[in-house]
Amino acid sequence: MARPVTLFTGQWADLSLADLLPKVKDMGYDGVELACWGDQFDVQKALNEDGYVEERWELLSQHGMACYAISNHLVGQAICDNIDERHKAILSPDVWGDGDPEGVRQRAAQELIDTGKACRKFIDAGKDYMSSKPAGSGKVVVNGFTGSSIWHALYAFPPTDQHYINKGFEDFGKRFGPILDAFEAEDVYFGLEVHPTEIAFDIASAARAIEAVGGHKRFGFNYDPSHLGYQGVDYVKFIRDFADRIFHVHMKDAWWGHGDGSVGVFGGHTDFGDARRFWDFRSVGRGDTDFEEIIVALNDIRYNGPLSVEWEDGRMDRFHGATESCAFTKDLDFAPSDVIFDSAFDKENQ
Repeated sequence: MARPVTLFTGQWADLSLADLLPKVKDMGYDGVELACWGDQFDVQKALNEDGYVEERWELLSQHGMACYAISNHLVGQAICDNIDERHKAILSPDVWGDGDPEGVRQRAAQELIDTGKACRKFIDAGKDYMSSKPAGSGKVVVNGFTGSSIWHALYAFPPTDQHYINKGFEDFGKRFGPILDAFEAEDVYFGLEVHPTEIAFDIASAARAIEAVGGHKRFGFNYDPSHLGYQGVDYVKFIRDFADRIFHVHMKDAWWGHGDGSVGVFGGHTDFGDARRFWDFRSVGRGDTDFEEIIVALNDIRYNGPLSVEWEDGRMDRFHGATESCAFTKDLDFAPSDVIFDSAFDKENQ
């Protein structure tokens, strides 16, 4: 059968999970990818509150929803970033603390380690229920961001050399090495959503990030083409280059080559939805991403995890958009062949 189609709840955190799940079911989804903010999934409650993870599964089961992954992008962003007031808006008071930058980074790293432990506990608690659902990839996955101490040096002025850039990758390796070791102990995988502002934002930087963590087997990617195409990055080549490290997939669309010529690929400090923009996020199927090529490549690498819709389109009602995105994805996806298509010409197979 084709892959399960799930909805990432990160953009729906204004709704409680109890209110959101019946809407997700009505929109046609097979399940959800739970965000670790709002009322979706609380890491510390999962670790410390008796019955919390079982209650999450009870809510999911009431609506027939599967869950294969959780995501903690907001905490991940603070691990390697140069911390400023923007981070206070996205972090819990416990992680923000007194706002001292290094303290924030260390508390964020511990929270991500705790996320791996909470994810393992959550997935284990749902094994019986999920046994009747599509198997997925078989991997327990936490998706997220890393932040970056060198994103501000994207453009090389004041002049930067490779020694300067290397220090950023070394910082990432130093901070994420212990996190990945903790994930190893829990048999959990970390999927970085390759994205501008992260340590990896294209194919070259993704390869460098893998090297920075010594090829750690727990480090891979939450593949999302919407962050690659508008940069001019070959988002299908990304799948093939990192075939053994695609741990999870986001279905998210963007268009590019639009606007009125006054805003470039860096966004011009304009808001999403501004008609002047060169690129913007679109409801899945309405942008310039070639999802047919993506599905073929995912089949070629035998990816059998969920296709998780991350819905963003500032010009469209989100319930309309998420519904059409689910239908588009289900119509597009197909199971790979389990036979050689012309083998029936061999008389021994007739």
